[in-house]
Amino acid sequence: MDDWSGYDLNLFTYPQHCYGDLEHGITVDIEWLAKDIIEDVGCCDLMTLCVLKGGCKFCADLTEHLKNISRSSDRYVSTKADFIRLKSYKNDQFMGEMQMIGGYDLSTLAGKNVLIVEDVVGTRRTMKALRGSIEKHKPNVIKVGSLLVKRIPRSDGFRLDYAGFEIPNLFVVGYALDYNEYFRDHICMINEHDKEKYGV
Repeated sequence: MDDWSGYDLNLFTYPQHCYGDLEHGITVDIEWLAKDIIEDVGCCDLMTLCVLKGGCKFCADLTEHLKNISRSSDRYVSTKADFIRLKSYKNDQFMGEMQMIGGYDLSTLAGKNVLIVEDVVGTRRTMKALRGSIEKHKPNVIKVGSLLVKRIPRSDGFRLDYAGFEIPNLFVVGYALDYNEYFRDHICMINEHDKEKYGV
């Protein structure tokens, strides 16, 4: 809930230099999400397109769960991974457009079953733009999954196929989500003082 204070940070282990910078934390369990994906896609080859850098930990854990569940299921999903870097925020502010970094060739996704794996989705603008860019190359299927989805009233009507956890519209860090390359450990809310301290 929006007014939930989260778990006390004393329940977590996090780097000494972060003491005083973080507020409340949450824990992550995504095996059930992998089960939902397998139930939905059936037997297929699935290309997971991980949005770096924040999505790397979630993507690795999700892929591992997909493999483990597939071994004992009648719906076997074979996964391959690829990676794309996007930039749409400076500090905690949306820059107005999505930028692809490193010149990823989206044409390689033609005819494939694509699962875009993202760390956190807020306004949905970045995901909507990425999905639109991929659609031009005619993949077989595009699904979008995110570990976290922020409750934001104006989200352009874009719906994710798979969502791990819904959270308030707060800036969170941890589990590979960062704030200017800081705080990639447990998922916590970053306070206003440290947005300035670690800003660029």
